[in-house]
Amino acid sequence: MATQTEKTVVYAAGIVQGIALVTFPAASTILTDPSEYDLSSTQYGTLFLPQVITAITAALLGAGLSNRVGTKRVYLVGLAASLASMALLLASSFLTDDKQLAYALLLLATACLGAGFGFTVPALNTLTAAFNPTAVSRSILVLNALLGLGTVLAPVFVAIFDGLGFWWGLPLLSALLLIVLLVVSVGLPLQTETAQAGSSAATRLAIPRRYWVYACFAVLYGICETVNGNWSQLDMTSELGASTTQAALALTAFWGMVTVGRLLFAAVQRVFPPRLTYHVLPFVLAGAFVLIWLLPDDEPAFGTLAFALAGLGCSALLPLTISFGQEELTALSAAVAGGVIAFYQLGYGIAAFGVGPLIDHGVELSTVYALAAIVATAMGLWSFVVAGRRPSPESLHAQPG
Repeated sequence: MATQTEKTVVYAAGIVQGIALVTFPAASTILTDPSEYDLSSTQYGTLFLPQVITAITAALLGAGLSNRVGTKRVYLVGLAASLASMALLLASSFLTDDKQLAYALLLLATACLGAGFGFTVPALNTLTAAFNPTAVSRSILVLNALLGLGTVLAPVFVAIFDGLGFWWGLPLLSALLLIVLLVVSVGLPLQTETAQAGSSAATRLAIPRRYWVYACFAVLYGICETVNGNWSQLDMTSELGASTTQAALALTAFWGMVTVGRLLFAAVQRVFPPRLTYHVLPFVLAGAFVLIWLLPDDEPAFGTLAFALAGLGCSALLPLTISFGQEELTALSAAVAGGVIAFYQLGYGIAAFGVGPLIDHGVELSTVYALAAIVATAMGLWSFVVAGRRPSPESLHAQPG
């Protein structure tokens, strides 16, 4: 039986991992500032490719490693990788006079962050479910909300520390929190039973065609979320004339509404079924993208509201994709969550890297959001392929396989 300390540490890790995950997008205006790192749009986009590669690899390998070495060790490795990422980012902030060296450290930092995300987040889900066997859905909901809280806090902290004259206070704070988590976690049992036989059997099964339906949706979703999460601040400053603080507020509004939306749709799922949520939200997101595309140049306040609407549109889509997949592909339930996360990261990479060269070749960010509206509309239509004939899952938030 897990102690309250173990439960608290796992939930705290969710917040800290959320902060670390959004640290680089939250610092986008600093990374592209000529007086700091002076990254071009292409360099900024390329920055996330190592993160995508390592996150996909870690997400796919995590379940098998948990069966062999235990979930605790996978979780600790993930925390250590995230700590390495924050340490490298912190070190790079003092080496910006050597742009090439600083950029190399940033690339290493995002690679470590991807590994940290890919290992830690699935492990946290597994530990949370094991520690709360009589309330799995509620505990997973709490964990998702706390991860979301971390993503909300990152741009706030960047704005605060930047206002104080040392933006690198965020990676320093994250590193200190990760050190505390590692020290405390090493001394805790953090034990969970893993269904090794079931997981091994699942990995030997042929992958059905329906699996790729979910994978396709995850890629589309990853593109849409990342256009907001990684490029919103640059759109606010370059297209809408916002200050750095206003741009950080827009990113905070986006991630805040992602979190609020997940809580909201979980609370109303009896009167507003998850399947209906799944069909409606992509079109809400498409509408938000159109608004961002059409915003006047000197109205950053409206930009913040539009990105908040985009956050609502994104909110429940990823957890619902995992839920539908786990309930339909029961023989592959243990692999569905990792697979969906991996393909979500593929979409993340497409948007994180692909937008940069477009901007450097003269395409305005507002036009990128117009294109994103098309992707969101395609995702809405594809949602009927994924779940058009499926009953709503019992829980908005998927349970670990």
